[in-house]
Amino acid sequence: MDKRSKIILGLFLAVLIGIVVTEVVRPKPVNWRPSYTSSDKIPFGCYVLYNELPGLFPGQKIHTSNQSLYNILANRDSTSASSYLLINDFLELDKQEVNKLLQYVQDGNDTFIAASNFGTYLSDTLNIEVETQYTITEDTVRISLANSTFSKQNYPLKRGVYNTHFTSVDTLNSTALGYIAFNSEQGHLPTASINKNKALNFVRVKFGKGHFYLNTTPQTFTNYYMLRGNQEYVAHALSYLKDMDIFWDNYKKSGRIVIDSPMRFVLNQEPLKWAYYLSMMGLLIFIIFKAKREQRIIPIIKPLENSSIEFAKTVGGLYYEHRDYTDLIIKKINFFLEYIRSTYHLNTEAISDKTAMDLAGRSNKPLIKVKELLDLIVHLKNKKHHSEQDVIHLNKLLNQFKK
Repeated sequence: MDKRSKIILGLFLAVLIGIVVTEVVRPKPVNWRPSYTSSDKIPFGCYVLYNELPGLFPGQKIHTSNQSLYNILANRDSTSASSYLLINDFLELDKQEVNKLLQYVQDGNDTFIAASNFGTYLSDTLNIEVETQYTITEDTVRISLANSTFSKQNYPLKRGVYNTHFTSVDTLNSTALGYIAFNSEQGHLPTASINKNKALNFVRVKFGKGHFYLNTTPQTFTNYYMLRGNQEYVAHALSYLKDMDIFWDNYKKSGRIVIDSPMRFVLNQEPLKWAYYLSMMGLLIFIIFKAKREQRIIPIIKPLENSSIEFAKTVGGLYYEHRDYTDLIIKKINFFLEYIRSTYHLNTEAISDKTAMDLAGRSNKPLIKVKELLDLIVHLKNKKHHSEQDVIHLNKLLNQFKK
């Protein structure tokens, strides 16, 4: 390598090292991504709430669900009652999951759902409608609880929250548990508002022997608001659940990490990601300066294999699977008669005693055996329905003849 190439390579490496150092030492920006997982400590994660559950439900088991809701409810111990806790920005359950959840609640269990959208199937079944009013700037809303035993305090939500509330509920089976108040000057008033600027955001819906608790402000249950004075609201809201075991859903989450390949895991980890990038860059530099042209390896061409046996096994397997004994017997008989015509030059249109004598004479087979085979062929050709034993018997006599 000449002097000029070394200088260019040195400058390139210096710039690369400078970029890496800058990325490493600069402060990381706050991640405002909605996550709602129990392990995320970012503002809109649920690390704080998840770790407070043993205190909110003393003496009860907390089961963390990292599988589909359907699998968890299908395999749970149905002899003991429990509550299912789902918190996410949007909750979209398929029809099978909704049916399983409805059966779960109907049997006397409770389900607490905090989401700004409850999905089509569940909303239709519970006869509820939710509306979200979006504005250019973030709204400041205040939420409160309806029960007189709780304090009449309003809890402000100032970041990452829009005016989401119920516009329609099943009044026969629903009970109002909380409200959301919003600035009416920032948007039109909802048609189903409770008063001038307050609407329903927390309801209890009776279903069978159990209840659904539905809340339209899932942000309240995140780290950001739990650490900013809203922990009392969360405790009161969850106090409606009975003293039963809790299933914490950690699967239907916006921030759930899905690793489909080792490469995705590498790129999600900051140290591994930079190690991968540096390795790729180093490899590229090596190829540019050190690689040389090499002769391409001539591929070995394998000769074509005789697949007759495999084909015969496949065809035989198909006949065995479909149990079409009649078609199999007819083909065997036709093939054998063609074999007689081409090998022994006999007419097989009408099989008679003369045919048996001629065939026995030309094939040097005992007349008794030949006559037995031909009689069986005539019998099977006249028979409409055949069994597996007919196929076995015919195949046995054909094999004996061809030995």
